[in-house]
Amino acid sequence: MRTLREDAAAGLVLGLQSVPDGLATGLLAGVNPIAGLNAYLVGTAAGALFTSSTFMAVQGTGAMAMVVADVPAIRDASDPTRALVTLSVLTGAVMIAAGLLRLGTVLRFVSNAVMVGFINAVGVNIVLGQLANLTGYQAEGANRVIRAVNTVIHPGRLDVPTLFLGLVTIALIVWLERTRLGAMGLVVAVVVTSAFAQLAGWDSVATLADLGVVADSLPRPELPLLRMVPVLIVPAVSLAFVGLVQGAGISANFPNPDGTYPEASRDFIGQGAGNVASGLFQGMPVGGSVSASSLNKVAGARSRQSLLVASLVMATVIVVLGDAVGDVAMPALAGLLILIGYRTIKPADLQSVWRTGVVQKAVLAVTFVLTLVVPLQYAVLLGVGLSVVLHVVRQSNQVTIRRRVAGPDGYLVEVDPPAELPAHEVVVLQPYGSLFFAAAPVFEGALPAVGEGSTGSVVILRLRGRSDLGTSFMDVLHRYAEALTAAGSRLMVVSANDRIIEQLAVTGITEVIGADAVYPGDERVGATVERASADAQAWVDAHR
Repeated sequence: MRTLREDAAAGLVLGLQSVPDGLATGLLAGVNPIAGLNAYLVGTAAGALFTSSTFMAVQGTGAMAMVVADVPAIRDASDPTRALVTLSVLTGAVMIAAGLLRLGTVLRFVSNAVMVGFINAVGVNIVLGQLANLTGYQAEGANRVIRAVNTVIHPGRLDVPTLFLGLVTIALIVWLERTRLGAMGLVVAVVVTSAFAQLAGWDSVATLADLGVVADSLPRPELPLLRMVPVLIVPAVSLAFVGLVQGAGISANFPNPDGTYPEASRDFIGQGAGNVASGLFQGMPVGGSVSASSLNKVAGARSRQSLLVASLVMATVIVVLGDAVGDVAMPALAGLLILIGYRTIKPADLQSVWRTGVVQKAVLAVTFVLTLVVPLQYAVLLGVGLSVVLHVVRQSNQVTIRRRVAGPDGYLVEVDPPAELPAHEVVVLQPYGSLFFAAAPVFEGALPAVGEGSTGSVVILRLRGRSDLGTSFMDVLHRYAEALTAAGSRLMVVSANDRIIEQLAVTGITEVIGADAVYPGDERVGATVERASADAQAWVDAHR
C-alpha cells in the first residue's frame, strides 16, 4: 500500500495507452480488434499475478500478432472467435510446460543472428502489412512484399483523405511524445485524428465500426475447440517461442525493485497463465511486451499493483467509453502500427551482426528473407532449426587434440600431436571441445594415424571432466583401440568417471584394451595421468 500512489499513476498511463495499442495489435493480427483489447485487459492482470518480474506487462506484441496473422486456420475457421480462443489457450499451455520444465536455458541455443534477422523482418512486415489501412487501397498479392509493390505502382488508387489522416497521426505521435504528454501522446494523436475524420465528414475513411467492432461490455468467458488443437499446435509452439524469447529479454534487463533479477522459468509460467486467461476471455495470444514493460517502469511503477491498476483502467474505458471505440479511424491505427514497425527495425543491430563473419551474414540474410516471404509460424521454427544446426556445426568443428609433454623447465606443455604414431613412445592426448556425435569424425581425424611403424607404443587419452560421450564417440575409440592392438600398440583411458567406465564396458572397448587400461579419475589433478604414464612406459620398455 505504501507504493499505491506511484503504482496508480503508472497504471493510469499504461492502461490508457493500452486501449488504442490493444486495438491496433488486434488489427495487426488480422482478427477482431476487440480480441487485441481483451488480450491486453486480461493478460496484463493474469500475468501480474504469476510472473516473478515486478514490471513485466504481459500483452500482445507485434511479432506475436504477425504470427497470428499468418495462421490460415484462424482466418478460415467457421468460428474464428473460438479458433482464436483455442490458439491462445494452447500457446499458454506450451509456455506453462516450458516454465515447469525449466527450459529457459534452451533459448541460448538460438543465435543472435537469427533473432536480429527475425525481429527486424517483423518490423518490415508490420510496415508493409498496414499499407492497405494507411492508404485505403487493398492491393492484391501472394505476400506482403508483393502487395506493397502493387500499392507503390498504383498511386492513383490511393484514397487521399485516408492517407492524409494516417500520415498526420504518425507526425502527431512523434511530436506529442516529445512534449509533457510523453507516452500519452499516442492516445491523444489517435483520438484527435479520428475525431477530425468524423467532423470533416470523410466517409471514405474507414473506422472500426465498419468492421463491425463493438466494445460495449467486458469480455465473456469462452471455451476452446479441442478438435482444432492438432491444426494449431505448430503456430502455438511458434507463438510460445517468440513470446518466451521476448519475455526472457525483460527478465534479464528489468531487475526487480529489490535489485534481484526475475526467474525466467517462473516468468514463462506467468506468460502462460496470461495466455490461458486471455484465451478464455476471447483475447489473442500475449507475451512479455518490452515496450509496455519499459513504459510501466518509466512511468514510476514500484510494484505489480501498477499492472492491476492498468487492467482496471482499461476495463473502465471499455465500460464508460466503449461506444466511441467504433469511431476510431483505421488509418490512425495503421499510422500507429507503422511507427511501431519502423521503431522495431534496428539498423545498428543488423550492421553489428553483418560485420561478425560470413556465417553470421548468411544466417541473418536467410532468416530475414524467410520471415518476409513465408508464413511467420514456419519462419520462426526454421530460424530455431537454423540456430541449432549452426550451433552443432560450430561445436563439431571446434574439437582439437593436444599432446602433453614435459617441457625443458619441468612443467607440462601442450604441443600438436604427431600426424602418425611413432614406435615405442608414450603419447598423452588431451581433447578439447564438445565431444558429441557430430564432433566424432573431427576427433577421429585429429588422432595420430596408426601406420606400419606404430609398434610398441601407448596412447593415453585423458578424459577428465567428461561425463557422457555417446555411442558415436565410443565407436571412434573402439576402431582406434583395435587399430592400435593390431599394430602391437595399446590404448589407455584415464580420468574416466563411472558413467564413461560403464560405456567403455558395454561398447566392448574394455574387452579390447583390457580392464587394467581404464583408470578412474579422482580429485587430484594430474595424479591419474602420472600413474598411467608410468605404467605405459613400463609396458613400452617391456615390448621393445
